[in-house]
Amino acid sequence: MSLVHRLTLGDVLGEHRRSRPLGTAVVDGDLRLTWPELDARVNRLAGALAADGVTAGARVLWLGRNSFRVLELLLACSRLGAIFCPANWRQTADELAHVLTDLAPAVVVWEESEAVEKARGQVTPDARWVESGEEYESWAAAAEPTDPDADVSPDSPVLALYTGAFDGRPHAALLSDSALVAHSMALLHIRQMEDGFTFLACGPLFHVGTMMFTLATFQLGGTIVVTPAFEPAEVCRLIERERVTQAFLFGPMIDALVQANKDRAYDLSSLRFVSHSPEWDEMITVDDSPWCASGMGGYGQTEVGGMLTFLGLGMGGRGTAGRPSPLTQVRILDASGAEVPPGEVGEICARGGSVFCGYWNRPELNAAKTAGGWHHTGDLGRREPDGTITFIGPKLRMIKSANENIYPAEVERALKTHPAIADAAVIGVPDERFGQSPKAIVVLKDGASATPEEIVEHVRTEIASYKKPRYVEFADEIPKRGFTPDYDALDERYGGGAYPGS
Repeated sequence: MSLVHRLTLGDVLGEHRRSRPLGTAVVDGDLRLTWPELDARVNRLAGALAADGVTAGARVLWLGRNSFRVLELLLACSRLGAIFCPANWRQTADELAHVLTDLAPAVVVWEESEAVEKARGQVTPDARWVESGEEYESWAAAAEPTDPDADVSPDSPVLALYTGAFDGRPHAALLSDSALVAHSMALLHIRQMEDGFTFLACGPLFHVGTMMFTLATFQLGGTIVVTPAFEPAEVCRLIERERVTQAFLFGPMIDALVQANKDRAYDLSSLRFVSHSPEWDEMITVDDSPWCASGMGGYGQTEVGGMLTFLGLGMGGRGTAGRPSPLTQVRILDASGAEVPPGEVGEICARGGSVFCGYWNRPELNAAKTAGGWHHTGDLGRREPDGTITFIGPKLRMIKSANENIYPAEVERALKTHPAIADAAVIGVPDERFGQSPKAIVVLKDGASATPEEIVEHVRTEIASYKKPRYVEFADEIPKRGFTPDYDALDERYGGGAYPGS
């Protein structure tokens, strides 16, 4: 790619330095950086990283809470063509040791914690370890504030985020500069972000939900306010002091802010956010952008930079996940890779500007995930007749009954709409006539009652009749593996088996 057509995150920073010399880029505690000051720090940091052997493709790992240093490390890696990973510092020592071994970083920037120190002792100490704080500042300050001006392709990976352990271990999804820029532009459009936008990063920056808004604010040239963790009174104080426009918040966090501000000690009116409750709505400015007016969200995952579809592009539509980002394509495909007609369930597959580069050091998985030229999300969905998308649930496995494909996630979704059901899982059991038949394992709500016949009839009214469970068993709980049912345990306990390909 010609340099004339290049646009990396480092390039965006360089433009902001010139175009917004007086603008505030980052606020973290008492620290306030203008765009030129951030640019100079990033250049020094790039020099320090390069002196410790960080070249194109090398990995840099952050193990710590939210900090402005997460952003400047990402930008320094962008200028070097390196890969930056902010890992979940809340993990156990064994989990962190896996990340260290898997990623094999050249440099680790860390905050003191028992788990991090224990993990460090479990791996071969090949990396340069720099403790965040005074050591970090002196390490970076020793380098010159000169742009390395490396020949970096915007299509090479720059950000690694560890995501779901769908096969028993987490994988680092790699996102390029161009993918992050593309996703930011789509989010800017749906959120209707304007000059002066200020985002409070009070959610974890190792999570794509916080990172995507941080980077969209960066792309716009707005102000990023960082706080180490969510603390309700401190978040209220920052919203008032910095006149924050948007923050990473969801239901329980909002409720905590309402409680912290019940005496109206803080002015939260600058916050333009989604309606939540009468008390909340009185404190803030209810926003009418498509993002907020639709209730926020859609369908997304780390591998697409955050959001693949937006509710804001499908308001009033039948689909529960809206329509695709303007910079992506979505197809609902069957097991053979053929597109299924509207109304039929298949795997959500995508390609386009914000789709990731693959997983770090997982060639076989990457080949499977990109079969046929599409990113296979591993999630089930349905395109409705009006073109909107409905997210069904994780694909995980399939039941084959009388030559019909039945996905447990779809049946589970239908089961959970029954007013008496608290939780449910579906397995396939051997059937002499049909090969397999679906069996529902159901947990009833406290004090509720329902018969197997009532449950089966309910599902029949929600989805195609052939997908309804043939058997229903009641249980006290559904065993889980993470957030999803532990299907292996369910099979063993309730007689599952005869799956396709087994």
